[in-house]
Amino acid sequence: MTAAPPVTAVSTSRKPEALVRAEGVRKSFGRTEVLRGIDLSVEAGRVCCLLGPSGSGKSTFLRCINHLEKIDGGRLTVDGTPVGYRERGGRLHELREREVAEHRRSIGMVFQRFNLFPHLSAVENVMEAPVRVGRSPRTRAREEAMDLLDRVGLADRARHHPAQLSGGQQQRVAIARALAMKPRLMLFDEPTSALDPELVGDVLEVMRSLARDGMTMVVVTHEIGFAREVADTAVFMDDGIVVEAGAPQTVLTHPEQERTRAFLSKVL
Repeated sequence: MTAAPPVTAVSTSRKPEALVRAEGVRKSFGRTEVLRGIDLSVEAGRVCCLLGPSGSGKSTFLRCINHLEKIDGGRLTVDGTPVGYRERGGRLHELREREVAEHRRSIGMVFQRFNLFPHLSAVENVMEAPVRVGRSPRTRAREEAMDLLDRVGLADRARHHPAQLSGGQQQRVAIARALAMKPRLMLFDEPTSALDPELVGDVLEVMRSLARDGMTMVVVTHEIGFAREVADTAVFMDDGIVVEAGAPQTVLTHPEQERTRAFLSKVL
């Protein structure tokens, strides 16, 4: 089936300056072009949910936002700054890894797998980046880590190690860890896909609370109900392009593109 022509994903109401802006973003792995010209913007304080079949480029695009993957074409900025590059003389020059890490400090990312340090307790996992990267005093870092664990409902598990926690609890610790660096932007790569169904709700509720607090979020998810409830913009991707984008009530209930309708008919 031929994919629909790419469209630009934009918010459907007022349009302040975009925190994330992608213009013609392309990415290939060898001869396989995974992203084929992504145009997308996410405004500060908004939630954008990326939907689509496996292999459509959603996770790759998310990883490009914080330069875990390097783009091969186009332009990608966070808060007006090219991600992983410095612009000089009209050209982009890739930054050294230390400088890229500095850029990433304002971007939190939560992966499918929790990636917690197994030898550290929950509170120590949350403290790690503020102490080692942010040079925060350990006493202050511990206090802030406890506040974050309380926010995700795990203050009573602060001394537990990852092996002593359920998958849902580990994912909530991972969210607290990402929040510890006080990011302006949170990226979620299918954060509930590795969880048993009964553990999904607690993680989604933490994400709902972040949305209510005005955190800018880009979420790759198969949780259609969550996207309908929380997202400001729903983006359907397939074959490396944005097929359809707009208000969730429109994209998920009355999609214009046949490819979107076919996908939703199988997952709803």
